Amino acid sequence: MDVSPCPLDTEFADQIALLLAPPSPESAQEYYDDIIRIRQCYGINIKQGKFGKGVYANADFKAGELVLKDQMLVASQHSSNKIDCLVCSYCFCYIGSVELQIGRKLYLQGLRLSAKKDCDIETMCDGSEEECPTERMGRGTSNNHDYVEPCASTSMKDKAVSEEILASLMNGSLVLPYSENFSLPPVVSCPGGCEEEHYCSILCAEADWEAFHSLLCTGGKSDSSRREALVKFIEHANRTNDIFILAAKVISSTILRYKKLKMAHFGKEVQSSVLNWTDVFFSLLLEAWKPISMGFKKRWWDCVALPNDVDCSNEVSFRMQIRDLAYTSLQLLKDAIFDKECATLFSLDIYGHIIGMFELNNLDLVVASPVEDYFIYIDDLPSPLKIEAEKLTRPFLVALGDDYSVYCQGTAFFPLQSCINHSCHPNAKAFKRDEDKDGHATIIALRSIMEGEEITISYIDEDLPYEERQSLLADYGFKCECPRCLEENS
Repeated sequence: MDVSPCPLDTEFADQIALLLAPPSPESAQEYYDDIIRIRQCYGINIKQGKFGKGVYANADFKAGELVLKDQMLVASQHSSNKIDCLVCSYCFCYIGSVELQIGRKLYLQGLRLSAKKDCDIETMCDGSEEECPTERMGRGTSNNHDYVEPCASTSMKDKAVSEEILASLMNGSLVLPYSENFSLPPVVSCPGGCEEEHYCSILCAEADWEAFHSLLCTGGKSDSSRREALVKFIEHANRTNDIFILAAKVISSTILRYKKLKMAHFGKEVQSSVLNWTDVFFSLLLEAWKPISMGFKKRWWDCVALPNDVDCSNEVSFRMQIRDLAYTSLQLLKDAIFDKECATLFSLDIYGHIIGMFELNNLDLVVASPVEDYFIYIDDLPSPLKIEAEKLTRPFLVALGDDYSVYCQGTAFFPLQSCINHSCHPNAKAFKRDEDKDGHATIIALRSIMEGEEITISYIDEDLPYEERQSLLADYGFKCECPRCLEENS
């Protein structure tokens, strides 16, 4: 492949090599031991095995028992999913109310908004602060049931559900029967005033601001030039690949950790007076980068699977196009949040490896929808109660169609889950239980697991034939030699 178009790749080649160097076994062990202790995941431990680091049982587990609940290091909801699901931008639990979730989705679908655009729920009100839906949740119930016209189309043009009724759902003046059994935390706005992010609590809002969002906020508290640049970056990511949003969050979080470490080491005086890059400052950047250094990485354009519609003879051209796409995204991000002391993070080599980390290590971010749970609850009511409830709920279910069951979807990097190795005959799997209402990864045992046994999951559909499994696993950069594969290939 041609020489990198990014001059920072050459200028900071030595620092890039240090950032991308695998952590020492001692450093990695210390890091994972700390995470396990802080998160109290005492049922597992991380240690080196035949295929590198792996997750091992520190206790016996029965089939169906929770093995691990892992908090994401960084995560993002898919931009195309934001119309369907209003969730906390930090923990990804649903927020507002069942009524707000339903009304908001139908309203936005009726406006025919692109699924690539974020929405501000405050624009659903008439402009006064008192009328904002987030302020009026939980007010009285309307007794007017004659609100749905006969047509079952979801189009606002066809007036399946009037705008007035949708507004009453969103602002809380219309309360659906039994929705109190599916209460959600209230909507908390972004501290910086942007319209893209919402939270379930002040605690989550402050945590996201401190960890990621203070550098990525497009609200009124941001500098206008930076805000315009961020909008361009976000729009490009939404048009092309929202994995760039995740990469931006990694860079933002590393810069913020670096600044916190620098302040702790040198205080405000040095913070404001020392502007030149030094070995001391780079050592702090290495420390800030440490959580990301633990993830297995390859450059995105080197590890992304070749699409079926791309001929092998065009592979080099395809990978160069992917690299150029990443470089365009990086330039837009650099225009928005570039930090001279952290310039290495804005090299294309680093950016490509960050994106590649998500390509190789991600677990889908999945949170079940309370809207689906609500309609299932209504359907399971005894007949007289169900008939009465459906006088209100049925028209909304018809208007939603199959979309009633759409759940929160995104991509995340989980530091402990990413250490779990693959097997075509796994003893555990990623599985959301009824009580799992946020974006954390949950791993449950498929069968009995003995203390000391390695915990494995399948990265692919393990029911596929041997050759198909091996072909899919080649995208992860290895050939599976689990007992099942060895037996089937013998």
